[in-house]
Amino acid sequence: MRPYTYAQARTVREAVRGAGPGTAFLAGGTTLVDLMKLEVMSPDRVVDINGLPLDGIALDHKGLHIGALERMSDVAAAPAVRRHYPMVAQALELSASAQLRNMASIGGNLLQRTRCSYFRDVTTPCNKREPGSGCSALEGINRSHAVLGTSDACIATHPSDLAVPLVALGTIVHLASARGTRAVPLDTFYTLPGDTPDVENVLRPNELITGITVPRSPWAAHSLYVKIRDRQSYEFALASAAVALQLRGRTIVNARIAAGGVGTRPWRLTAVERALAGRPAISATFEAAVAGAPDGARPREHNRFKPALLRRTLIRALTELQENR
Repeated sequence: MRPYTYAQARTVREAVRGAGPGTAFLAGGTTLVDLMKLEVMSPDRVVDINGLPLDGIALDHKGLHIGALERMSDVAAAPAVRRHYPMVAQALELSASAQLRNMASIGGNLLQRTRCSYFRDVTTPCNKREPGSGCSALEGINRSHAVLGTSDACIATHPSDLAVPLVALGTIVHLASARGTRAVPLDTFYTLPGDTPDVENVLRPNELITGITVPRSPWAAHSLYVKIRDRQSYEFALASAAVALQLRGRTIVNARIAAGGVGTRPWRLTAVERALAGRPAISATFEAAVAGAPDGARPREHNRFKPALLRRTLIRALTELQENR
């Protein structure tokens, strides 16, 4: 680990003052500290934000408000989350280990870096870590890598379970900097790799996530998160599905669908949503609606199974959600 300066911030204004490309904000530290030890990240300055008033879980007429410093385990256990946004609680409980969930913050979860082994190995080329050096995963071991939203510069998968249901539900991310505050839809917060895979989101160097708002909706309470992985715990998704349905009798009025484990960012499936709307909630509808879910996929040698796995994961999630009404 390389030398750096350390400071503790007491207010948001103090935290963002003087922040820039060489600044890293420390909350739970479950990603940052690991990457600093590997020298994948080498900030000049680390600002500890754990003393900031960025906690709280509240539900009102606008939706669910969660502070950026709330810990994953606390959000998953919150009655308002479990009752009104069940797939958010499920995604959190299927993330990492219990120990990490007790430490990791919501803001940090949304900003965690990819688990691509080449990104974490400083002896191998990685455009995300060192722009212009190349992408080792293109011709290397790429079983866990993305098939949607990829480019010739990067095929790293987005790692967050939580971000998948949040994208499906139209979540807003609240940001603060020395110049003021702004709100950004999570669906547009994350960027595609293109020629600049080192730019992963629209967060500016001097900005801090202060919280999120998950809007109220008639479908959020009837929702489910399904995660497919190689082992039952402490493993990242090969494919995942966040599905929420608004039903009138057996007819689907509205649907919100997103996928994880297959894209370079959480993947909203609006075409699947449109194909479900107005149709009966039966197996034939589900199978027809998800048929085009992997459209545009670019599988590599070891992850050619992912388009089919994505379809099966979506069907399983929709079927289980309907059966558990």
